[in-house]
Amino acid sequence: MVTIKSEREIELMREAGRILAKVHEELGKELKAGMSTKEIDRICEQLIRGYGCIPSFLNYEGFPASVCVSINDEVVHGIPNKHRYIQEGDIVSLDTGVIWKGYQSDAARTHMIGEVTPQARKLVEVTEQSFFEGIKYAKAGNHLNDVSSAIQAYAESFGFGVVRDLVGHGIGTEMHEAPEIPNFATRRKGIKLVAGMTLAIEPMITAGRYDVVWDDDDGWTVTTEDGSLASHYENTILITDGDPEILSL
Repeated sequence: MVTIKSEREIELMREAGRILAKVHEELGKELKAGMSTKEIDRICEQLIRGYGCIPSFLNYEGFPASVCVSINDEVVHGIPNKHRYIQEGDIVSLDTGVIWKGYQSDAARTHMIGEVTPQARKLVEVTEQSFFEGIKYAKAGNHLNDVSSAIQAYAESFGFGVVRDLVGHGIGTEMHEAPEIPNFATRRKGIKLVAGMTLAIEPMITAGRYDVVWDDDDGWTVTTEDGSLASHYENTILITDGDPEILSL
């Protein structure tokens, strides 16, 4: 069931989002070639707890870290590792969330480390913009599929792939609530959007085909099947009677 948040709940989610935006901003400034992904996780957890929040990813369904660090062909859910280092030319997706007084915010950013290829830069830019193209339709009275269709149309207009096996989601007291939010058009219109809904919209876009595989060893890391680059951009938003409010920006 999709929950409609009260004014009090919205205020708590605004604060969770405000804190998460700061965490992402500060974490992004720390990124540099030569860092281990484990070090990124350590800094992320320190930042989250420093703001009086709980890292929502840590131990979620067994995930062993506070942030997913996904590099190059990794789409999402990369597990931080003290033996894995980011390098010049990498694109690095950081996906993390916070819990503030029982309410959650979830957001992802993809960072370019030093000089990256023109294709990598374009992929990161298009992925981010596809989020903004989608949320133009994220207002009361529209349907979920209006958002999904806009994301897909924009990303595919550049020849990129839109991942089908992973979707966005509702969010509130739980990280994953109804509804599921595809980044691609479906045959159904989806639910009608209502003011007070809080949603995590998260385009996951590839430079090649959209097919993905799960790592057999860790059970978490999702990579592109064809080895092409992947980018991820996400924010928690609030549906209003007008334009949506981006809570985590």
